[in-house]
Amino acid sequence: MRAMVLSRLVRLDEDPAPLQCAELPNPTPEDGEILVRVSVCGVCHTELDEIEGRTPPPSLPVVPGHEIVGRVESRGTGCSRFEPGQRVGIGWIHSSDGSDDENLSECFRATGRDANGGYAELVVVPERYAYPIPDNFSDAEAAPLLCAGGVGYRSLRLAGIRDGEILGLTGFGGSGHLVLQLAKHLYPSGRVFVFARSEHERAFALELGADWSGDTTASPPEAPHAIIDTTPAWKPVLAALACLRPGGRLVINAIRKEAADRELMATIRYEDHLWMEKEVKTVANVTSRDLEEFLPIAAQIPLHVEVEEFRLEDANAALAALRAGHVRGAKVLRISEES
Repeated sequence: MRAMVLSRLVRLDEDPAPLQCAELPNPTPEDGEILVRVSVCGVCHTELDEIEGRTPPPSLPVVPGHEIVGRVESRGTGCSRFEPGQRVGIGWIHSSDGSDDENLSECFRATGRDANGGYAELVVVPERYAYPIPDNFSDAEAAPLLCAGGVGYRSLRLAGIRDGEILGLTGFGGSGHLVLQLAKHLYPSGRVFVFARSEHERAFALELGADWSGDTTASPPEAPHAIIDTTPAWKPVLAALACLRPGGRLVINAIRKEAADRELMATIRYEDHLWMEKEVKTVANVTSRDLEEFLPIAAQIPLHVEVEEFRLEDANAALAALRAGHVRGAKVLRISEES
């Protein structure tokens, strides 16, 4: 099978082509696993964290990618949830212990990091960690739902927002543009303020229904009750804490933060950023329950998913564009045509 393979950890500003196209043996599903022929795979910021070593794969080489949509090619012994040819999705959670907090378990394994992922023509996954895709999404539209959407849904639940309150979103890429729509659906009397560094992202947020948009460090019309941060930087964390209202909550939705501006955290002031019972939560991975709950809600709304497609062989170009902040919605690799 064709695949884009990561063989060594490297910074993208030093090597803009960290993935190599290779021919690999076709995987075979074991007991309880299904083999999926991949149609598309989303490109996530977490891939940058893997490639650059902030959340490194335990062994190399590895095939990245964890926003996978495809069709069941074959089944291992004991599989009955999906029929051959049925469309399924695979997310960040490749396997875990099945508990309510399986995202925190030592057994948690990530697709595309701890096991080969979807930057390939074929992928194997335990059947219980594959999900039916709602019919009203194309393959490309469905791919970002498997991570950007599912983890965004988890971050929104952790934010603890109630209808009528103000939610802030810092960063407006693959996850942000989905969480905005989700919040508007679940909390119709609430308002959503978007903080984004580019004018293009701010305009896109207003197109999708944001009540206000401004720069990452801008002062909003009112203090939000909660803010979800999806950026890779530390500056937005300080800005978010400073503008939260008393009792507000910051939810950091990022697998890792980059080190470039980490020294700014030395300027944190208790009275400005933390006092008045402000809280900080982090989002750690995702559970199968998150995806099982989120996908039907996404179809009910239905979410508008903005995607830009790349060929599998152009995965490095997609990653470079993501690294440079050239984002409107989500980026998706096309591996095979929809059937």
